[in-house]
Amino acid sequence: MIIPSLYLKEGTLVDPRNGQNVQDVPGCLGAISLCSEFTIVYLDKEKETKEFGMSLVDISSCGVQCETYNEDEVLDLLDNGANRVILNKAQLREFGQFIPKERITCKLSDAEPSGIEELTKEINNLKERSSSFLLPYKKDSQVDEALLVEFTKELKTSLCDDVRLIISVYEVISYSTITQLHSLGVQVQISATWLLNELSLGQIIAFCLKSDRPDGLFPTLVTDEHNVSLDCVIPVLKVSMRQTRGLWRKGLTSGNEQDLLRIYLDCDSDTLKFVVRQQGQGFCHLNTWTCFGANSGLPSLMNTLKSRKQSAPPGSYTDRLYNDSKLLHAKICEEAEELCEAESKEEIAWEAADVLYFTLVKCTKAGVSLADIEKILDQRSLKVRRRPGNAKPDKLHSCNVPSVTIATAHAPLKINPPAVNTCNSILKSVDFQILGENELQDLCKRPAVVDTVKLEAIVRPIMTSVRTNGDKALLELTEKFDKAKLSSPVIDVSAVDEPVLEKDIRDAIDLAYDNIYKFHKAQLNLEPLVVETCKGVVCSRHVRSIERVGLYVPGGSAVLPSTALMLGIPAQVAGCQEVILATPPKQDGSVSLEILYIAKKVGVSKIVLAGGAQAIAAMAYGTESVPKVDKLCGPGNSFVTMAKMLVQNDSTASVSIDMPAGPSEIMVIADESADASFVAADLLSQAEHGTDSQVVLVAVNLSDKQLDIIQSQLDAQAKRLPREKIVRESLSKSFVIKVSSMSQALYFSNKYAPEHLLINTQNAEDYLKDVQNAGSVFLGPYSSESCGDYASGTNHTLPTYGYARMYSGVSTSSFQKHITAQCVSKEGLANIGPAVATLAAVEKLDAHRNAILIRQGQIDY
Repeated sequence: MIIPSLYLKEGTLVDPRNGQNVQDVPGCLGAISLCSEFTIVYLDKEKETKEFGMSLVDISSCGVQCETYNEDEVLDLLDNGANRVILNKAQLREFGQFIPKERITCKLSDAEPSGIEELTKEINNLKERSSSFLLPYKKDSQVDEALLVEFTKELKTSLCDDVRLIISVYEVISYSTITQLHSLGVQVQISATWLLNELSLGQIIAFCLKSDRPDGLFPTLVTDEHNVSLDCVIPVLKVSMRQTRGLWRKGLTSGNEQDLLRIYLDCDSDTLKFVVRQQGQGFCHLNTWTCFGANSGLPSLMNTLKSRKQSAPPGSYTDRLYNDSKLLHAKICEEAEELCEAESKEEIAWEAADVLYFTLVKCTKAGVSLADIEKILDQRSLKVRRRPGNAKPDKLHSCNVPSVTIATAHAPLKINPPAVNTCNSILKSVDFQILGENELQDLCKRPAVVDTVKLEAIVRPIMTSVRTNGDKALLELTEKFDKAKLSSPVIDVSAVDEPVLEKDIRDAIDLAYDNIYKFHKAQLNLEPLVVETCKGVVCSRHVRSIERVGLYVPGGSAVLPSTALMLGIPAQVAGCQEVILATPPKQDGSVSLEILYIAKKVGVSKIVLAGGAQAIAAMAYGTESVPKVDKLCGPGNSFVTMAKMLVQNDSTASVSIDMPAGPSEIMVIADESADASFVAADLLSQAEHGTDSQVVLVAVNLSDKQLDIIQSQLDAQAKRLPREKIVRESLSKSFVIKVSSMSQALYFSNKYAPEHLLINTQNAEDYLKDVQNAGSVFLGPYSSESCGDYASGTNHTLPTYGYARMYSGVSTSSFQKHITAQCVSKEGLANIGPAVATLAAVEKLDAHRNAILIRQGQIDY
C-alpha cells in the first residue's frame, strides 16, 4: 500500500524535494481525501502550520509526523481526529503511555544495511508500545534502491508477521522498487505532490492491487456512508468507450448518481471498497437503495423523513412536526422522559425508537444527515483525553432516579474539563476544526428558497401571457400584482420634466454617480487587438456596445435607486444605443422621483411600469409599447431570476442575461482587532434585504467571550431596526464558523464564494491576493459593504448563491461584446491552408476542405 504524505511548512503545503510551495492545494487535498490513509509531516512549529495541519486531520484516516511536538500538542492532534501519530523514540518514552498503542507509529533511525540485527532488537523491544514502525530512507550513493529492497527483505524476515513496517521515502524512487517493497508486505510513505504529478489517483491505488482471479480483475464492494453494501462490481484497469456515446456514467440519466468519498483496499490488496454518497432513489436500476433490496433501519427512516419533509400533506402530523418547533420540542422531551422511566427490555426498545424518530425529524428539519451524526461519534471515539461525564446540576437534582456509585478503572489518560460556550447565540456556531470536506461543502449550500419546479410552473404562464397578449397582459398583471391600474405600461423619459429632489438626496445621488462613472469609465477600452498569428494571417478583436439593453430595478419591500445607478451608468459608458428600465410602479401608477431622476441622468429612453416575471417577458419578447432588448441585467426575487433563466434558454427570445441571481449575502472575516459593533452592523446590512438572505461570520481565533460580544451587538442593533422581523428570520438561516487561522478563513471563503466579502482583520489588504472567489471585496475596518452598495464606485450588482466561482459582477464589459476578424493573404493561405484542409478532411467536412483547395488551384469545377 502507498501512503501519500503531505509536507507542511509556514502554513501551507510544500514539495519536500525542493521546499517550494504547492500551487494547487485544493486539488491535492481533494485527491488525498479519497485515499484510505495519508500522513501529514510537520516541517516546523509555526502557528499557521499547526493550524493548517489541524484542519486536515479528519479528511481521511490520517497519521501525523510531529517529532518536535510536546505532549499536549500531540494529544490535541489525536483528540481532533488524527488516526495515529508518528513519534520518535524520545517522545514514545516520555508520554507514549498516555496514548493507545494502535494510535502510535514509532519513527526509527535511517535505514542502514549494517544495522539489521540492532534494528530488529530495537523493534522487538518497542512493539508492545507501538503498533507500527517508520523507517526513513534517503537515497544516496551508499544505499541504492536494490540494496534497500534486500535490506527490507532481510529485516522483514527477522521480524514477527504482526509488525507493520513503513518505509518513508523523501525523494523519487522507481515504481519497480515500490512494487517490490509492497510484495514484501511493507507500506511505502511517499510525497503526495510527487505522486500526483506522476500518477492519477486511480493509478496510485491500482499500483498496489494484486488479483487472485484467473482474469486478473478486482472485486469491488460499493457501500454508502453507513457501510451498507449497495452492490459488488468487477472493475478493470482500463476504460472502454464508444465514440458516439462516450464514457458511461452510472445514474447519469436517472439522477441516481454517486459521490465518491473514500477508496479502501482490503488486507490482501485484492479487493476494493468504494464508499459513496448515494443520490436519488438508490443504487439499483430497479430504484431500490441497494442491489440486495430496499434499505432498512435508521438510514431508511432518514430517507423517508427527507421525503416526507418535501411532500407531507398540509396539516398532517408530519407537516406539523416540521413547521411547529414547539410541538417537536415537546415530543422530544416527552419521549426522552418516557425512555428514562422505561424498565423492561421491550419498553426501553420501544421508547428509544420514539426518541430516535423525533430526534431524526429535528435533524432532517435542520439539514443534518445521519452521516453527520456518525462522523461526530467517530471523532469522539478518537479522543484520548476524556471528559468527566458530569450532568448539569439542575438536571441531576430534578431526576428522581436513585444515585448509584460506579467504580471506575484508573487509566493513564488525562482529563480536560469540558469547554463552556458562553455565547448567547443569535447566529448558530460551527467549528471548522471538526468539519470534513463534505460538511464544509454542505455548509456552503445556501438556504433553499423555493421549489424550482413549482416556481417554473408559476412563472412560465405569466411569460406566455405577455408574449402572446403584449401590453394587454402586462397591464392586467401589473394591476393584479402591483395594485396599479395604468393606461400605458411605459413612461417616455424624454417627455418627462426632470424631477425636483431634496438637496441632500440630489447631492448624494450626484456624488455616487460621479464615483461610479469614474470607475466604470476607467474600464472602457475601445482599442482593437491586432495579432499577426503567422506570416500573412492577421487576426483582430474589436469592441462593440450591445445595442439595446434592459435594466431591471426591483421594488417591493424597498425602493432601490442605487441599483438604477449601478446598471444605468455602465450601459451609458459602454455606449448602448437604447436603454430600457423596468421597475414596479407605486399603486398610484408613478415611480419614485429618485429613479426617474437617475433614468434621465444615465440616458434611459423608456421606463416599463412592471415588475416580476412580466417585466422580464416584456423586455425579452417586446410588446406594442416595450422595445425588445438584446440583453437583460439586474437583480430580483426568485420569480425574476426564473424568468431570466427561461428567456435565456428560449431561442425565440434571442436574449442574454448578466448572471443568475439569488438572495443577498455577505461574509465577514473578523479577528480580534475588529470592532464588534462594526462586525454586527455589516452583517445586519445584508440581513435586512430579505428573509432569504444569508450572512456568515468567519471568526479567526475569537474566544467565546469575543463572539458573545458580537452576538450581543447583533441583538441590540437588530432591536433598533424597522425591519427587525426580516433581519431575525435572515439570521436564523445564517451562521458563524470558528477558524484558527487566516488560511482556514480564506480556504472556506473561496469555497463558499460570497457575493460580498468583508475582511476586517489586521493587514487586511495583504489577503486580497488570496481571494479567488467573491463578487466584491471590502478591506479594512472602514470599508463598510454599504460603501460599495452606494457610492465608492464599484458595482453592487454581483453574483450570489456561489456563482462568484464563475461569474463576475456587472461592469462596463457587461454591456459590450467583441467581434473577431481575420485577413488572410495569398501567402497566409499558403502557410495555413494545408493544415486547414487536413483538419477538415479528418472531420469529413469536404466543403470546408474544398473552399481551401479551390483557392490554391488544387481542384477545378
